[in-house]
Amino acid sequence: MDAPPRVALFADTFHEVNGAARTCREWHSFALRRQIPFFCVRWGAARGVSEEGAVRTLDLVRSHWAFPVDPDLRFDPWLMRQIEPIEAEIKRFRPDYIHVTSPGDLGIIGVILAARLKTPLAASWHTNLHEFAGRRVARILEWVPRGVRSSAARTVENFAMDRVCWFFARASVIFAPNPELASLLRRRTGKPVVAMRRGIDTGLFHPSRRTRSGAALVVGYVGRLMPEKNLRLLARVEAALRAAGFADASFQISGAGSERQWLERNLPRCIFTGVLNGEGLARAYADMDIFAFPSRTDTFGNVVQEALASGVPAVVTDAGGPRYIVRDGQTGFVAASDEEFCDCVVALARDQPLRQRMAAAARRQVENQSWDWVFEEVYAGYAGSLVSA
Repeated sequence: MDAPPRVALFADTFHEVNGAARTCREWHSFALRRQIPFFCVRWGAARGVSEEGAVRTLDLVRSHWAFPVDPDLRFDPWLMRQIEPIEAEIKRFRPDYIHVTSPGDLGIIGVILAARLKTPLAASWHTNLHEFAGRRVARILEWVPRGVRSSAARTVENFAMDRVCWFFARASVIFAPNPELASLLRRRTGKPVVAMRRGIDTGLFHPSRRTRSGAALVVGYVGRLMPEKNLRLLARVEAALRAAGFADASFQISGAGSERQWLERNLPRCIFTGVLNGEGLARAYADMDIFAFPSRTDTFGNVVQEALASGVPAVVTDAGGPRYIVRDGQTGFVAASDEEFCDCVVALARDQPLRQRMAAAARRQVENQSWDWVFEEVYAGYAGSLVSA
C-alpha cells in the first residue's frame, strides 16, 4: 500500500463490547502493524497522549454530566469543552481525512473540526440507530394498543433515520458494511459510498477449539442482550425443538444486557456465560452445534462470521447484514419469518450430516477474510475519493 492517507479517527466507542468498538480496535492494531500515520481520538479512563511510531492516541475523559444511552455507552453534553485541545492535536497531526463512526459526542466534535479545518470528512456506518430507537420505543409502550405502539415506533424510527442521514451527509465519503445500507445511503445523502466489511481472526476462531462432548444438541447465541436483537424469538425456537422431540436440547448464550432476566425466566435449559473474550469466546462458539442469531437490526454481524469460522452453521433473519454473510442452504439458513427461523433450527437439529457439511463449508467461506484485507479496502476507498475530489 503506497503512501496511505493520514487518518484521524474519532471513535465514540472503543473499549466497549460491541461491533463498532471491535472495528475501531482492529483498525488501531492494523495501523500499528503497518506503521501507517494514524491518530485515534477515544474515551478512556485517564486523559493523555501516547505515541507508538506513526500511531498517536488521544485519550479523553467524559465529564460527570455524561449520561447513558446504552448499558455501556454514554454521551457527554459538555463535549464542546474538549474541542480546543483536540483541535491543537489534530493540527499537529495534519490528517488527510477526519473519520467519524457515529453521531455521538466525539463524532459531533469530528464533524465540527473537519469543517473548521477544511479537512475532508469520512463517516462509517456501524449501527442502525434508527431501528434501535424504534424497537426500544415499542418495548416501552408494550402496554398500549398495538396500532398506537407500531405508529409511535415508526414515527421515532423515521425521525431518527432522517437525523442520522443528515449527519452522514456532512461527509465527503461514506463507508457501509452491507449492500443494502450502501444503496440507502447513496440515495439519502447523494455521497459516494464504499464497502467497509469486517474481518475475523481465523486462528482464534477455529473448530479445533471444541471441548464439549456428548450428543445433546446445543444452540448458541453471542452478542448484546438487548431488545433490538429480537432475542425473545429464542423461546419459540426452544418450543419448536421440544415439539420436534429434542427435549434435551439446550441453549448457550454469551453476552450481557437488559433482556437477560426475561431469557432466564423463559429459557429453562440455558447456560448464560456472561461476556466472553479471547480463547474463552472461541471455545464457546466451537462448542455449539447451531448458531441462532435472530436480530433484524445488525448492520453486519461480526459474531456470525466468528461462528462460521468456528465450524458452526448459522441461522439468521432476512433483514440486516447477516443475510449477506450466510450462504443460504450452504453455510446455514436465511429465514424470511419467525416461523421459518424456528423451522430452520429444527431442520439442522434433525440432520447431523447436513450440519457437518455446512460446518466444513462455513469454515472454508471465511478463511481469507482478515482484518488486514478489510482495512486495505478502506484505504483504497480513501485514495479513490481523494483522487476524484
